[in-house]
Amino acid sequence: MGRGVKEDGPHPVDRHVGRRVSEKRIGLGYNQSDLGRALGLTFQQIQKYEKGANRISASKLWDIARFFKVDIGYFFEGLGPNAQAGVAEGEAAFDHDYPSTRYSIEISRLAPRLAPRQQKLALELLREMLEKHDESDPEPAAD
Repeated sequence: MGRGVKEDGPHPVDRHVGRRVSEKRIGLGYNQSDLGRALGLTFQQIQKYEKGANRISASKLWDIARFFKVDIGYFFEGLGPNAQAGVAEGEAAFDHDYPSTRYSIEISRLAPRLAPRQQKLALELLREMLEKHDESDPEPAAD
């Protein structure tokens, strides 16, 4: 069993930080190999970081923040007061069931440029597509 991986999976904070690394990397247009080369790591190590399977050391997180030109606190944004326990009143502290993809990040980046009426229409379209998808296949598509 790897460090930071409990019997029920990675610690929620490690998953959150890894997801923030992934989202920023994708948002900036880098692939895992690009980030790995910049840090002197393999893309497999970056994968493990992003899944939370391996914890990111403080020095490596510092290097990642410098590479992305963000404050180190960026990776912890969105953590609530119950993050240490990983749960809040019996519920999951973070929603990581659906990892971000290049497409979802681009959708979120483009949506604010639409007029409010267009945003509403796009949201209705996405909801309708999701309902049809859920009826035919309960598993989200990976990309």
